[in-house]
Amino acid sequence: MIIGYARVSTTDQDASLQIDALKNAGCERIYEEKQSGKNKERPELIRCLDTLREGDQFIVWRLDRLGRSLKDLVETINELELKGVGFQSLNESIDTTSPTGKLIFHVFAALAEFERSLIQERTKAGLAAARARGRKGGRPKKLNAEQIRKAKAMLTDPMITKSEVAKHFGVSRVTLNSALEN
Repeated sequence: MIIGYARVSTTDQDASLQIDALKNAGCERIYEEKQSGKNKERPELIRCLDTLREGDQFIVWRLDRLGRSLKDLVETINELELKGVGFQSLNESIDTTSPTGKLIFHVFAALAEFERSLIQERTKAGLAAARARGRKGGRPKKLNAEQIRKAKAMLTDPMITKSEVAKHFGVSRVTLNSALEN
């Protein structure tokens, strides 16, 4: 079965151009979504992907209709490949049922991996630079050194419980215990 997927970002937009192209490509069934691509929860796409069976062909008008990032596209197309479903993007002339189409897809996959590596590298460099400037990562401490000292002093009184001390400082018992251990 040849199944198409059309998506527009808002309910104001019209998917007729995509639907016409998908019909011309031989789609027997077309799922239409009116949802931003940024939103991972796209019920029609999920329904569409669940419908696909081995030997089916899945067609989109343009790659950006399927996913916003290269990583998302590669993941989705890999899932299709594992199910034995062919993929075709009309505008980019990608067809994973042909050797050339598979090659193009694998180039995209390599680019996605490269992009992830670059992001990791930039993140590590940014964190190292921030540490060199004296910035520490993570959340700010709930209790400062003076408050921890006072909490320890309060706990020397057998009539005061840890829960009361935690309440006094506006933190949970777990947070107080953690601060006292460090």
